[in-house]
Amino acid sequence: MSQKLPRRNFLTKMAISAASLLSLPLISIARKEQNTMPTEEKKAIKGTQLLGFQWETYDPFLFCAHHEDFFPKGNENMGPAISLKGRQLGDDFIVKDGFRMYHGKDVPGFPGHPHRGFETITIVRKGLVDHADSLGAAGRYGNGDVQWMTAGKGVQHSEMFPLLKSEEENPLELFQVWLNLPKKNKMVDAHFKMFWSESIPVYNKTKGVKIEIIAGELEGLNAPTPPPNSWAADKNNHLAVWNIQLDKGTEWTLPKTEKGVNRTLYFYDGNNINIANTEIPKYHAILLEPDMDIVIKNPHNNSKLLLLQGKPINETVVQYGPFVMNSKEEIMQAFEDYNKTRFGGWPWPKYDQVHDKTKGRFAKHADGKEEVMGG
Repeated sequence: MSQKLPRRNFLTKMAISAASLLSLPLISIARKEQNTMPTEEKKAIKGTQLLGFQWETYDPFLFCAHHEDFFPKGNENMGPAISLKGRQLGDDFIVKDGFRMYHGKDVPGFPGHPHRGFETITIVRKGLVDHADSLGAAGRYGNGDVQWMTAGKGVQHSEMFPLLKSEEENPLELFQVWLNLPKKNKMVDAHFKMFWSESIPVYNKTKGVKIEIIAGELEGLNAPTPPPNSWAADKNNHLAVWNIQLDKGTEWTLPKTEKGVNRTLYFYDGNNINIANTEIPKYHAILLEPDMDIVIKNPHNNSKLLLLQGKPINETVVQYGPFVMNSKEEIMQAFEDYNKTRFGGWPWPKYDQVHDKTKGRFAKHADGKEEVMGG
């Protein structure tokens, strides 16, 4: 069960992230297209679906947004060094000149907004993200880094996309995955953790195959430890987030997992690919039977896929914008708590906080601990 306020009405009350664009119902991929597959292929593939900006997912995931923007050169304020005339600044989601400003007015991105009851996994393939939150934590990460944030009982954070390069373009590509929290963990303390690109294990035992293991395990390679209250923290939940890159002419077998696990491949880059003897066009989701080995053949072009899998939580989900709880009463309480406390307030000069242009990758945690990566 999923309930939502109209996006535009909700935006008049508070700033919300790309992840709160859930104006569409979470529809089962298998239910929509399972009858389109030949009988012999239903054993491996339950269904497929054309992807949009927002990707439908299965429990324990809530959804995934794929951002791909071709930002121009940056100006002295780290915004686009071209005219923004003609844009609906503050709510700019229509691609113009190759990019969107989202809720940003000077720098693209998502100014301070609240979350409660779930986790965000932000996987940055290209470009940089500036993080700031109501706990006083901050960071700049990107170009292969991942931020895993447990919203728990409540946090405000901003996600801005600073355009640091003034002599060349600033392309951005990232995935933001919403991962649900079970009822017992929805009100834990907020927490964020950095998975720097240098710490993410990469499978490369098969020539022409590269797999970044963001969550889960593959042939003895274990992802960095997730936050302690995450659904991913229990290995019995078989949660996996892998970014799979296949060179032209390669073949690889996705090993089976436990029965009852929800498993979906998102084919986001490439032309056509063959999965379980079925031709799959670019930008499609493929819902798989979990307890079968899946042969992936990539004869045409270099291709990329994102794997999301996990044991379902199997609890009622009620969502309004940036709050994901188990009942209407809990949603009403979330609004009341936010209005009273602002989840700790906002300790930064601006809601669209960006960090010094000269800073490299770093993370400053709420407890004062700092990580400096540079670059």
